[in-house]
Amino acid sequence: MKVKGLVHKYADNVDTDVIIPARYLNSADPEHLRQHCMEDIDSGFASRVSEGDIMVAGKNFGCGSSREHAPVAIKASGIALVIAEDFARIFYRNSINVGLPILECPEAARAVQAGDELEVDFDTGVITDLTLGQTWQARPFPEFIKNIIDAGGLLDYTRKKLSNE
Repeated sequence: MKVKGLVHKYADNVDTDVIIPARYLNSADPEHLRQHCMEDIDSGFASRVSEGDIMVAGKNFGCGSSREHAPVAIKASGIALVIAEDFARIFYRNSINVGLPILECPEAARAVQAGDELEVDFDTGVITDLTLGQTWQARPFPEFIKNIIDAGGLLDYTRKKLSNE
């Protein structure tokens, strides 16, 4: 599977309370969360993001609380993939659980700029910046994670597995 989209770029240490501010956690509805995704550091994000765009960030993306609202908000916004130098471990797991693809690639995360167009192949882990004409290698998803993401998240994957038995 491949994705192609425009980059929305963020710095190091973007925490879950910035991804979706706590004042909006009165609902777990993805549409509600989408409307407020990133608004405290990028007030125009929700109106500017398009389906299939790619979020790129620095170190420790998703640090902070363990709630799943943050990756749900990002996924609901239309972001097809998040690339970062590295992720907070609980955010990494929550992203897979909700079916939000994420890749760690420090070289790409540092080089890519906001507005660049990326193409990413999930099967090979190759990240191509079509704007810069550069490529980087991330570790591709293991088969079981690809299956979870393809199903839309862990709950949908589990339902599918149980219905096939």
